[in-house]
Amino acid sequence: MSRMLRDVKLKTDVVRRGTHGRKVVRPMTPRYITIHSTQNYSADACKHALALKNGALRSPKTRNGNRIGYLIWHFTVDDRLAVQHMPTSEQGEHADFNGPGNRLSIGIEMCEHRGSSRSATLERTAKLTAVLMKKNGIPLKNVVPHYHWPRAGKHPPNKNCPHYLMDNGRPGAKWRGFLGRVNYYYQKIQA
Repeated sequence: MSRMLRDVKLKTDVVRRGTHGRKVVRPMTPRYITIHSTQNYSADACKHALALKNGALRSPKTRNGNRIGYLIWHFTVDDRLAVQHMPTSEQGEHADFNGPGNRLSIGIEMCEHRGSSRSATLERTAKLTAVLMKKNGIPLKNVVPHYHWPRAGKHPPNKNCPHYLMDNGRPGAKWRGFLGRVNYYYQKIQA
């Protein structure tokens, strides 16, 4: 597992406790891993880390929406490295407001900046996901796309995310292919 984690090239750049996305710290025992795509074509993982630390990623705080007024997730992955923004023992604001997607899942965002290699990002994400599954006892069936978590009050409720792993806006063959890569790396850890 340590060799695979080295392949992931994990950098820790955590948002300071008590600020922005971590101004309210809610404990979590993760039971899912939620995969996203940023749909931000001008920022790599390090730029996303900076935006989270500076509080640039705001979201309206509403009764049925974001609980703290900021977005935050656990990891951002690009074609060169992965960056951790918060402990996996804390809830993020990345999936479904006050639902189980935020309360019970580790959020991973995949970068899409221009000039990056999508295939390298996908492989790095699959490796990171396998490591997190092993560390947290999360089964493959609980690795889900953002689409999995309906968002109350949004139309459509299920977001087409990660959009390039969806078929006609929902999980299909591309998503199953990604899960196959995750399982491949997970089986290598188990061996």
